[in-house]
Amino acid sequence: MLGLVKKPFVVAVEINISLVAVTVMGLMSRLWGLSYPRAVVFDEVYYGQFVSLYMKRIFFVDDSGPPFGHMLLALGGYLGGFDGNFLWNRIGAEYSMNVPVWSLRLLPALAGALCVPLAYQILIELHFSHCAALGAAFLILLENSLITQSRFMLLESILIFFILLAVLSYLKFYNLQRHSSFSGSWWCWLLLTGVACSCAVGVKYMGLFTYMLLLAVSGLHFWHMIGDQNFSNVSLVYHFLARGLALILIPVTIYLSFFYVHLTLLYRSGHHDQIMTSAFQASLEGGLARITQGQPLEVAYGSQITLRNVLGKPVQCWLHSHTNTYPIRYENGRGSSHQQQVTCYPFKDVNNWWIVKDPGMQQLVVSNPPRPVRHGHIVQLVHGITTRYLNTHDVAAPISPRSQEVSCYIDYNISMPAQNLWRVEIVNRESDTDLWKTILSEVRFVHVNTSAVLKASGFIGASLPEWGYRQLEVVGEKLSKGYHQSMVWNVEEHRYGKSQEQKDREVELHSPTQMDISKNLSFMAKFTELQWKMLTLKNEDTEHKYSSSPLDWITMDTNIAYWLHPTSGAQIHLLGNVVTWASANVAALIYTSLSLWYLIRRRRKIYDIPEDAWQLWVSAGGICLGGWAVNYLPFFLMEKTLFLYHYLPALTFQILLIPVVLQHLGNHLCRPPLLKSMFSALVVAWFSSIYLVYCTFSPVTYGEPSLSVPELKDLRWKDSWNILIRKQ
Repeated sequence: MLGLVKKPFVVAVEINISLVAVTVMGLMSRLWGLSYPRAVVFDEVYYGQFVSLYMKRIFFVDDSGPPFGHMLLALGGYLGGFDGNFLWNRIGAEYSMNVPVWSLRLLPALAGALCVPLAYQILIELHFSHCAALGAAFLILLENSLITQSRFMLLESILIFFILLAVLSYLKFYNLQRHSSFSGSWWCWLLLTGVACSCAVGVKYMGLFTYMLLLAVSGLHFWHMIGDQNFSNVSLVYHFLARGLALILIPVTIYLSFFYVHLTLLYRSGHHDQIMTSAFQASLEGGLARITQGQPLEVAYGSQITLRNVLGKPVQCWLHSHTNTYPIRYENGRGSSHQQQVTCYPFKDVNNWWIVKDPGMQQLVVSNPPRPVRHGHIVQLVHGITTRYLNTHDVAAPISPRSQEVSCYIDYNISMPAQNLWRVEIVNRESDTDLWKTILSEVRFVHVNTSAVLKASGFIGASLPEWGYRQLEVVGEKLSKGYHQSMVWNVEEHRYGKSQEQKDREVELHSPTQMDISKNLSFMAKFTELQWKMLTLKNEDTEHKYSSSPLDWITMDTNIAYWLHPTSGAQIHLLGNVVTWASANVAALIYTSLSLWYLIRRRRKIYDIPEDAWQLWVSAGGICLGGWAVNYLPFFLMEKTLFLYHYLPALTFQILLIPVVLQHLGNHLCRPPLLKSMFSALVVAWFSSIYLVYCTFSPVTYGEPSLSVPELKDLRWKDSWNILIRKQ
């Protein structure tokens, strides 16, 4: 024991000075003057609203992507002590003193800065030289567009960070495969790959493109392992299970955890929750929960209910009626039944109340004990205020003539008897004996006489004319296979009717209910609904001044003005380094051309480069050019408003390809000493031009110093660039 004390403890540490240097430079380039400008910059007006809602714990839905990126931005606000009180209504608005600007922009800036050393390490793990790795780091460091996007409360830099981290982690895991399978570091890098992939997808759905690329690369590598006789069958099974755990199961679990935290934090009702189902709204504090808290759970004969259409598009609406009747003849000359109108009304109203009646009895109150309604039961729906029965018959609907008109029946003593029996079908039932439940049950009403289904047709924009007060049309749709959400309804407000007399019942319908029954949704039910809304919710895409097409991105024929000083010429633009963008395109072209040339020659058994150099060339291209393709080409299929910043993840991969091509040209095509010297000199000159362009455009990258009108005009290298120049 004493012998151990006599010897000193020695820890040997290897420090890669190059890696430290590029990291420090990355931090300096992204963090310098981070609080400037102290004003709302471009999409900060969009993301800032969500940060404020997080601070106030108010629920929201954002169809642009999952919640992880928003939570990271909110974390910056939380660490800075932000209380959420700021009106995010205008780009250029000055931040009040309670807004921690530096803290809100810190995490995107750190993510952008760390992309510089990640680029360096990726080239190292691809087995390229330190010189090539430094080149990749400097290209990312001096890329003006990446700097601009990193310095504000935006998500692209965070997305690119997790994408590069996932690629680096997988490469490290793969390189350990040959000699350290199932070691601690092997597991660490494999698990980190899955974690980074899930974080990338959690920031923006665009992260899914790189995730799919890495899954494909992993599948290809495993396919090669199957053909390797050095791996036993048991070992292959272990490798398969390890990859399935780390690259599929864990990412899915982490992705779900983002929503769990999101829903846990946002427990208060807000204006965004109106697009959610009644059950979801009732699970939030305030809003609908204040109305529905303690309602009876089971719908019974005599229940007073409001029926909300499940679709909720274009607005949420409730089954509604009023004393007005359909006109005897419509504008096009068609006749109607002249019965009482039934519509779908987008506001809370006493005329939304209906009474569930047993066709075999006259009473409109709940018996003691209550007689619950089950799936398949026949009911009549009595309008609470007018006491007329919901009815449909073989008369064409006013706007949708192929469907049946729905009305509340008025007896005109003519040969049109009432047809007011409806069968309750619980769509989300677990068995054919399920009870009809408040909020939780999604029901369809099938007309007994005609088999038509009660449907809100207003989801296609069918609102009634002036005689129908522009309310949404309700029709009887002939029963067909399957169902649309416009045919599904749920009970939102519910009370047990106690008054048989009409006057007493009207007073009862105007009063709130108070009974104690909970209607909490499970996490998976809330996640499923929220995820579906995110994927299907479509905001109206309007043409934006700075929107662009994917074809504009490659040659940077467009830019985005992010901020303009209110009095001086200082401004910030999303503009890339022209030399870098052009070089990236040339590198992709050279790589594709050389690869085709090599493939043709190899087919003829002519090997221009050694086998190890060929494998290196293919693997690097699969990551770099493949990463560019999967992050760029899908945008040609998207029907949404696109901007230049959508190209930045693809650009990052394309930039990584530049040093790959340069090293290959230097090692294999410029072999004579004189040619190699000339090539090196050209590379130095090329890097110098990149630095010169970076310096030239840095005033519109950082927003300072302010430029004069002639200087701004000199920056308009392309006529399509919108450099802002004030009129004198």
